[in-house]
Amino acid sequence: MKKEKKRLSYSAVIALLCAALLAAIIGSVVLGRYPIGFKELCGIIGSKLFPIESFWTPTQEALLLSHRLPRIALACLVGCALSAAGASYQGTFQNPMAAPDILGASAGASFGAALAIVLGLGKAMITLFAFASGLLCVGLVIFVGGRAKGKRVIGLILAGIMIGSLFSSGTSFIKLVADPAQQLPAITYWLMGSLNGASGRDVLFALIPMLIGLVPLFVLRWRINILTLGDEEARTMGVNAPRLRILVILCATLVTAAAVSVSGVIGWVGLVIPHLARRLVGNNYRHLMPASMLFGALFLLLVDDIARNAMTTEIPIGILTSFIGAPFFIYLITRDGERI
Repeated sequence: MKKEKKRLSYSAVIALLCAALLAAIIGSVVLGRYPIGFKELCGIIGSKLFPIESFWTPTQEALLLSHRLPRIALACLVGCALSAAGASYQGTFQNPMAAPDILGASAGASFGAALAIVLGLGKAMITLFAFASGLLCVGLVIFVGGRAKGKRVIGLILAGIMIGSLFSSGTSFIKLVADPAQQLPAITYWLMGSLNGASGRDVLFALIPMLIGLVPLFVLRWRINILTLGDEEARTMGVNAPRLRILVILCATLVTAAAVSVSGVIGWVGLVIPHLARRLVGNNYRHLMPASMLFGALFLLLVDDIARNAMTTEIPIGILTSFIGAPFFIYLITRDGERI
């Protein structure tokens, strides 16, 4: 007989993840090509609350408040949103391979961003176009999937594949007609995903739709457990499974579109992190959702630290998440005795 592995209590896991995330945030502030010491960090933050004589340079203050803190906040928000969306989709569709882009939100956002770049619009409009296009794509998926014959879940997945393919084709066409000197490199870089140039405006833009989507997912996380049992079992428990499924999909889509619009396409986070969280706290969504949110924020923040410090030229974060996520997921699905 195989011995059962001892698992840390849920409270201990959450406490460890919170402590690790806090340590990572402090380390991310200090870490960089232009160093900001922990003393300077405390002084700059404290000066906003109390009168403190300056012992830091104006450059350090401007760098911290205008660039480094917004980027750290955005990395945590995007990682949290993608992980929560991935966990929600996996439970809703009863499919362990479901990811935040299963309904085409990433494909739609990519099309919107590429279109805005070709039209010569600024960064704010690129973000807005990406967000709106991601929502439009998923709206079409829900519209088509709701009219498909057979099981509604299968209809949504197939509609997501088809509509997402159409938007991806549109993005390819835009790349074909884009100016190869300026527009094409900008589109390609956006599609690889990056948090470079993150600002407080980006954080505010993403924060509102993310909160609108994440709060219901957190509150309804115990009901996602019922969705994993199937519609018949949910009905016997007095839960309207189709209505709940649409609500979860809408919330997960909203946070996914918001995340992709400010960061570009960052893959594997929403697929791998929920599985890692399951290994820590189990399959109960009352525990899994908070753990996935914290783990996703921690993971993407650490990967972004590598992206901006590993080389003299910043590495697109989407490349790193693929390098890390794909091999680890292969390890998960091929390990003896492990089931995804």
